[in-house]
Amino acid sequence: ASAADESQLIYLSPFKSNGELSRCQAEVWYVGHEGDLYVVTAHDAWRSRAVEKGLTKTKVWTGDVGQWRSSNGRYQSLPSHMATAAQIADETVHAAVLEKFGRKYSAEWSSWGPRFTAGLADGSRVLLRYTQTA
Repeated sequence: ASAADESQLIYLSPFKSNGELSRCQAEVWYVGHEGDLYVVTAHDAWRSRAVEKGLTKTKVWTGDVGQWRSSNGRYQSLPSHMATAAQIADETVHAAVLEKFGRKYSAEWSSWGPRFTAGLADGSRVLLRYTQTA
């Protein structure tokens, strides 16, 4: 299995319109589905707002060094790749991805599953797809 299959977290940072890496960074839960990485996030989180503004170029680090703020930049030494982000509204994809989240994060899913499911249904959360680019 690859690091992307085994890790509990990825770290994300979008690129600004001037080509610089944003200071907006986070460690997030994710799942792999059909070759892409998926994240459920609040509709007003910077990850979602960046995509809505057309800032879809994203750097993704795979691994787990805890919270990025307290990692002293250690996440930046993890395996990384470039990706293009997109918001996905397809409910069939939502269902497939949520099912994978439930398996991957089974210990936390009784609490987070209903939040993710309800949030995607009412629009308070969005599903973001990160497709690896060359």
